[in-house]
Amino acid sequence: MTSDNRTRRRFIQAAGFGTLGLALTAAQLTEAAPNLTNNEMLVYVGTYTTGKSEGLYLYKFNLTSGELKPHSVAKGIVNPSFLAIDHRRKYLYAVSEIEDFGGRKSGAVSAFAIDQKSGELKLLNQQSSLGAAPCYVIVERTGKFVLAANYNGGNLVVLPIRNDGRLGEQTDLIQHSGASVNPQRQEGPHAHCIIPDAANRFVFAADLGLDQVMSYRFDAKKGKLTPNTPPFAQIKAGAGPRHLAFHPNGRFTFVINELNSTLIAFAYDKARGTLKELQTISTLPEGFNGTSSCADVHVHPSGRFVYGSNRGHDSIVVFAFDDKSGKLTFVETVSTQGQIPRNFVIDPTGAFLLAANQKTDTVMTYRIDSPTGKLKPTGQITEIPTPVCLKMIPAF
Repeated sequence: MTSDNRTRRRFIQAAGFGTLGLALTAAQLTEAAPNLTNNEMLVYVGTYTTGKSEGLYLYKFNLTSGELKPHSVAKGIVNPSFLAIDHRRKYLYAVSEIEDFGGRKSGAVSAFAIDQKSGELKLLNQQSSLGAAPCYVIVERTGKFVLAANYNGGNLVVLPIRNDGRLGEQTDLIQHSGASVNPQRQEGPHAHCIIPDAANRFVFAADLGLDQVMSYRFDAKKGKLTPNTPPFAQIKAGAGPRHLAFHPNGRFTFVINELNSTLIAFAYDKARGTLKELQTISTLPEGFNGTSSCADVHVHPSGRFVYGSNRGHDSIVVFAFDDKSGKLTFVETVSTQGQIPRNFVIDPTGAFLLAANQKTDTVMTYRIDSPTGKLKPTGQITEIPTPVCLKMIPAF
């Protein structure tokens, strides 16, 4: 059992229940990072609240200095571990990674309004996630539905977004079934992420317990998921797919595997919604013999680099991406100067990467070298209790 799984269960039980690469034009930069005239970003930090954390934190990030300053805390929500922001930047949605909500075996998803001046959060309502320990949430591209993955529930839920940003009752619930080869971690389904493609026609869900990346057709009018043909991409037994990320060009997808510390590059057929494996590569440096597991994966806005997080080795791995072959080349691993780096975020201009060290209560900031993708620590280490998710938008 990895340290992340032990930590997740401990928290649930205790809770009760510089620049863009040259490939991007000025117009594309404006679209990717609007309203950056004040050179400031808002960073929302999801946490577990069984320790010192009081809830969901808001920080301000300076794109010149790399400084991260505290601003406010939204209190009263238990374990707001993973976050999503709608494309208009009006609402934020957070899972409550718990096992008991409303008297049933379920977690919850909370809706917040984002103040359009300060960025501060106001709780609107909560809905059941209809599965225990939700660990991932995203707003699909029309902004009409929230999609969430329930880790212990082994299922996916679709929740409608009302006109005022509040969440309605589910429009769909998809239950996964089966198991894989690891009796401690893969005794049943464990849905770990859910992400729509750029066209919003297909939705993909990495299930750690099944060693599968599920593929669904998505009805954005009704909020319904229908199994695609084929219904999944099979991953190597025992790999444990956790998160996935699409390349900006829409032709490739990257899946990071928690249990065997690998990253898979897939060719993506956007007409059929299918994945074809191109390469599997280790996220760890040669010669490392310790215990480690992967957590998160992101593609640089330029599309030239792919990054992943290693927990145990406690590092961010950097890969260069070849747009012709779709394959990755190892560049480096860089220490996060803390323990158990979970989620991390790259700012929209591609100049900085921020990594959340869950176990040591810190967020580490790096400058990204534009030609090589390498990471250079800025010297900014920010103390934040139990940070597990970072989401960044331009300040208002």
